[in-house]
This record gives sequence, C-alpha cells and structure tokens, in this order.
Amino acid sequence: MLRPKIPTMPTPTGLVTPPAVVHPTAIQPSAPVAPAPAPVTPTRPAVQITPGTALAVIGAGTAVVLVVGTVLVSMLLATAVTAASVAVCAVVVRSLITSSAKRR
Repeated sequence: MLRPKIPTMPTPTGLVTPPAVVHPTAIQPSAPVAPAPAPVTPTRPAVQITPGTALAVIGAGTAVVLVVGTVLVSMLLATAVTAASVAVCAVVVRSLITSSAKRR
C-alpha cells in the first residue's frame, strides 16, 4: 500500500560534447586614468570625552568584566563539583564490586 517510489537514473540522449576551449586575449593599454580626488574630510566634530562620559564608560566596562568573570567562575565551579561527584561515585562502585567479588 505505501511503497516508496525510487527515482530511476535517466539515460543519456546522444553524444556528450566536451566544453569549448577559451583562449585568453591580450590586454591593450588605454589612455592614462586621472588620479582620484582627495577624500572629503567629515564635517562632524571629533568625539569629546567629558569626565562624566569617562566615568560611565569605566563603570560599564567594570560591570561587564565582573559579570563575565562571575559566569566563568560559576561554570568552572560546576565542572569541579561534577567531577568530584563522579569520582566519589566511581570509588563507591569500585568498592561494591570488590566487596562482592571477595564474598564469592
């Protein structure tokens, strides 16, 4: 009832010709090009950093560093706790296996 249809491979129709060979052409130099005009200087004034702006940037940078550091330390602590618990489980399982082998 539900049979998948397998596509059939189409057969080639006629002779297959190789692609035409393209030969490179020589480049003929043209008239010299005029130099580009000098770049236009921006009309906006440079950014002025006030003491308040500097404090805000320093505060934001400090906050970012503290948040990223907290996340990284917590990930490291989670990995250490997981490794310790796996080690304890391994010691308990090994102890159970050796004690059951001694009873036989």
